[in-house]
Amino acid sequence: MDHPLGLAPRKIIAVHLNYRSRAAERGRVPAAPSYFLKPPTSLSWSERPVVRPAGCELLAFEGEIALVIGRRARQVPPEQALEHVAGYTAANDFGVYDFKHADLGSNLRAKGQDGYTPVGPAILTGADPGSLRLRTYLNGRLVQEADMGELLFGFDLIVADLSRYMTLEPGDLILTGTPAGSTVVEPGDLVEVELEGAGRLRNQVVGDSRDAPAAWGAQPRVTLESWAAALGSAGSAAPYHGLTEETIATLRSVSTATLSSQLRRRGIDHHFVEGVRPTRPDLRMVGLARTLRYLPLREDVFADQGGGMNAQKRTIEEILPGEVLVIEARGDHGAGTLGDILAQRALRRGAAGVVTDGGLRDSPSFAGLDLPAYYGVPHAAVLGRRHVPAVSQVPVACGGVLVMPGDVLVGDAEGVVVVPYAMAADVAADAARQEDEERFILQRVAEGASIDGLYPMNPAWREAYRAWRKSGEDA
Repeated sequence: MDHPLGLAPRKIIAVHLNYRSRAAERGRVPAAPSYFLKPPTSLSWSERPVVRPAGCELLAFEGEIALVIGRRARQVPPEQALEHVAGYTAANDFGVYDFKHADLGSNLRAKGQDGYTPVGPAILTGADPGSLRLRTYLNGRLVQEADMGELLFGFDLIVADLSRYMTLEPGDLILTGTPAGSTVVEPGDLVEVELEGAGRLRNQVVGDSRDAPAAWGAQPRVTLESWAAALGSAGSAAPYHGLTEETIATLRSVSTATLSSQLRRRGIDHHFVEGVRPTRPDLRMVGLARTLRYLPLREDVFADQGGGMNAQKRTIEEILPGEVLVIEARGDHGAGTLGDILAQRALRRGAAGVVTDGGLRDSPSFAGLDLPAYYGVPHAAVLGRRHVPAVSQVPVACGGVLVMPGDVLVGDAEGVVVVPYAMAADVAADAARQEDEERFILQRVAEGASIDGLYPMNPAWREAYRAWRKSGEDA
């Protein structure tokens, strides 16, 4: 079937890393651009479904800008490179990370599948490439946004670099990289990539009609590393996805006091973030930790790495939906660690909350944000008064508690509890059972029963509890 834009590229070339925020997620900044090829049969278009293969879990999107080559280019210098570009269009570099292990750096199985390069819906011509802006939406929520100031390698350099040793032909496509924020999608999800002036590229994810992959060849395989890569954080050993909706809902419904009891039963005594208060006690918080460490102020170090897109701002731009920003400020209350503008940006990116054991700047404004935030004290001063934003996605100490990237944080009006990711499902289920038992006990106490033998329950009361549940009185 012919592409609606008449595209029939002989080559589809994609850049590995080309946005600063994405490089920060990957934990490396390349000195020069590197590339991989996608087969022409991967070309697709807007409104055409994208299939997640049978047996796979880790289908991820990557919103990109694609260059459409208009004139043959061979050994062109950067200053003439854009003369060979016919226009720009939105693209989505889909990939299934279950197959990343199969072809090393080629990405052939992971990103070369039929329909994994949708582009469109229009080609933007005559535009200043420096003014282009890219946005990606997942089910209507903005998850990626970048302008061309974030590029590591400009479009002119990419075309010139590729044309040094190969001929770029009219119709060839070059996918120019993706910013931070790509993540895993599932059947039913809608991904939209918008290039201002060229409309939105829309593709819905669907499941494979087959029950299982073919028995021959490389098989899908999920590892912690592939989870982390698919979710945009290859430097972390913990998966950033996979909690079931049931577990999340249960964690949102139980108290931090109950979770504390369950963690202590499992030998985790240091789990409650001490010395923090909520900006909005009415909001509950459940999310996965994205960590940020501040170091004590040293003026020469702050001058070197505290300004511009420092570690604090980069971390905000890397937050994924459902993550909680956890700031280690060493319990120092002498300056703010975050203000309302960056908090608003974190919320826009889908953050589930903020926890800092330092000061919170613009704290009155947080009352109007639907973002759970926990902090040590209000403080009007900026972080440069006491802190150097240093590094993200490392183990941090916040309120006397060790927080690992990917830990589950649960917050209510009482405070914040840190739940190790591997324990989250079991802790949630047992916490729900504990609260059910405690409802029974509370009712009996309200009726005048003695706590002797009731709290905790002896065998007789345990039997009464089972009968109570069976009768449906707990509903």
